[in-house]
Amino acid sequence: MSEDAVLVVGPAWVGDMVLAQSLFKVLKTREPGVAIDVLAPQWSLPIVARMPEVREGISAETGHGQFGLVRRRRIGRALRGRYMRAIVLPRSFKSALVPWFARIPTRSGYRGEQRYGLINDMRPYDPSILDQTIKRFLALGIGRGENQPAPPEPALVVSATNQASFVSANHLALDRPVIGLVPGAEFGPSKCWPETHFAALARGLVDDGYRIWIFGSPRDAEMGNRIAAMTGSIDDVLNLCGRTSLADAIDVLALTEQVVTNDSGLMHIAAAVGVHLHALYGSTSPAFVAPLTARKDIYFLDLDCSPCRQRICPLGHHDCLRQITPADVHERVRERCAAAMSA
Repeated sequence: MSEDAVLVVGPAWVGDMVLAQSLFKVLKTREPGVAIDVLAPQWSLPIVARMPEVREGISAETGHGQFGLVRRRRIGRALRGRYMRAIVLPRSFKSALVPWFARIPTRSGYRGEQRYGLINDMRPYDPSILDQTIKRFLALGIGRGENQPAPPEPALVVSATNQASFVSANHLALDRPVIGLVPGAEFGPSKCWPETHFAALARGLVDDGYRIWIFGSPRDAEMGNRIAAMTGSIDDVLNLCGRTSLADAIDVLALTEQVVTNDSGLMHIAAAVGVHLHALYGSTSPAFVAPLTARKDIYFLDLDCSPCRQRICPLGHHDCLRQITPADVHERVRERCAAAMSA
């Protein structure tokens, strides 16, 4: 059994997986020789593969919300003898099964869903103290009672080879600076800035001389088409929704100068490849899960009704995002561009 290897059971959401790299960096700083393996949903393994701190990404072989007892038992048994310690980031019962089946001696995690026995290094969970996602992750990587270190910024490796291949295969024009737009959000429409706002911003940026690339999943493709059509600038606005794998998105986002984005997984990926963010919040709060980067502008109106954390606006008006105007964001993008040119 290896004394220098730890299994981390990673989160299900793409953005949270990016944030988890901060934990991996802390573990490596404290124990330079430690080998970190990450058990993760299949869809997030391309992110794990871009983290130099991680030795191996292991597919959890289960979808979001699936119990998958037989699969978890098989994976756990296959991992026996490889680790002295496991860190279980999710608080669910099922997330603690693989380390238990693997008979890993120390299994650290938070109290939740009756996991006594599965988790034998049970940490107290006080949301008033652990009031940010990153605090919850880092607290499991240090000893009880220790002060948390400042969270290191995630930094995903960009593949220049894949980047060049995608640019060539998709005939991407790089003759002008590019602004990325991320109009979707996996959580639901309450997180989404209005399409008309994205289109108005894109029109203004095209007039400023920028190219616009729209990023998202296949389910965002029609929305991307509508935004592109509303700009009236087919040659300057490219809808890439559904055309990039997650690995492609990492590499292509790195080519943009700035990204305007809802609170989403791609927001955290853009931050982790060094792009300046304009992050739009409404139903969620930047105080809880802001991107870990100094290169950001946060837009949050902090209305009485927000953050509601609902998938659909319960009041029907969506004012928390609708009242953030395209003109406000456009002006800030211009300011950041001017600052970058004068630096």
